[in-house]
Amino acid sequence: MPQFRYVAKGSDGKLLDGVITCNDRAAAIRQVEKEKGFPIKIEPISTAAESKPGKKEETSPAVDRRPAAAGTVQKLSHGQLHLFTEQLGHLLTSGMTLDEALGVLVKRMKHPKLHGISRALHQALVDGRSLSQALREYPKIFTPLYVNMIAAGEASGALAEIMRRLVTYLADVKSLRDRVQQALVYPAILVFAGSILIGVFMVVVVPQLTGFFVKTGQELPKATKILLGVNHAITHYWWAGILVVIGARALFQVGTRSREGRRAWDAFVWKVPLISILLRYRYYAQFARTLATLMDNGVTLLRALELLEESSGNEFIRQKMIAIRAAVMDGATLSAAADEHKIFPELYVDMMAVGEQAGRFGATMHSVADIYERELDKQVRIVSTLIQPLILLGMAAIVGLVVYAILSAVFGMTTGLRSRIH
Repeated sequence: MPQFRYVAKGSDGKLLDGVITCNDRAAAIRQVEKEKGFPIKIEPISTAAESKPGKKEETSPAVDRRPAAAGTVQKLSHGQLHLFTEQLGHLLTSGMTLDEALGVLVKRMKHPKLHGISRALHQALVDGRSLSQALREYPKIFTPLYVNMIAAGEASGALAEIMRRLVTYLADVKSLRDRVQQALVYPAILVFAGSILIGVFMVVVVPQLTGFFVKTGQELPKATKILLGVNHAITHYWWAGILVVIGARALFQVGTRSREGRRAWDAFVWKVPLISILLRYRYYAQFARTLATLMDNGVTLLRALELLEESSGNEFIRQKMIAIRAAVMDGATLSAAADEHKIFPELYVDMMAVGEQAGRFGATMHSVADIYERELDKQVRIVSTLIQPLILLGMAAIVGLVVYAILSAVFGMTTGLRSRIH
């Protein structure tokens, strides 16, 4: 019976290596995965690199190398991931085997990244690994949530159905994110354009006007003196402003590098007026949709909550979710645990409780996601309606102060001329 040399990563994170006897490579992978941990490298003894009998293979970085072309694809955009998932799902639904579907994608995908990931996954399949095992080699592309849904599809024999649900899920997430971004695009353009306009006015126009006032020898009003001081600071000490911005950014990065620092900042962001409303409703909708999708695909509640801990991108919420999962592990219902930690609205928790009691939790969470996606659209319209006039008022106030400083100097000059005439 053939022998295979393996390198695997154990549950404690350490590398293990040895020799195993199995019928074929696929059986060796399954046995290593069952007994040792996650297999990194498995190859027949006859083709293994030459070494002395009994000598362990060095656990150098070369041990953790990937199949050909694996290292060339580090990340895909959300749109590219959606396209890959959609195309693979269509092929599987049409009746192709996974091997055939990936082979077609290798030929069809013209984009270098999509072609590379398709070829690497196809090669992994040829080598005897499952699709979910191959996806785990690309954590920057395929999230744990994505990989676990694929693994659930492989285990249940419904991979094509899982791919279709993933396509719908990715489309929903993209739509949700796009709506929030679109609400902030126009205000961002206003801020950018207004900042440039005010900067040009301060650097070019103001010096010409105030220079004339200084030459008259008149005592300038306080507002005009302040305007001259601001202009002097901008034109002569602009580099100090850049240093302050760089320093503030560096301090922010250092401060948020620790888990506690990041938690404090994320807790502040979670409570900022206007912007936090969009963040909250986006999280509410995404949490409900993701949880429902995972449970529809056979993922247990505890495993789903573990995957959702990282989905918010917010350390404050992540620690709340860890506490909620711990409470569920101790026997509490999800609605009771969520109500205790106060990160979801009361209506949200009540609907969650109804779903638990009715035995239709997945369907209920889909309904919750629909409700909060509609509410998100409403909040996006409200926030975008409020932000635009606030920005315009702020710009108008700055311009008004500059005009007041100039006009007060003009009035002072005309008053001085009249007094001299008299």
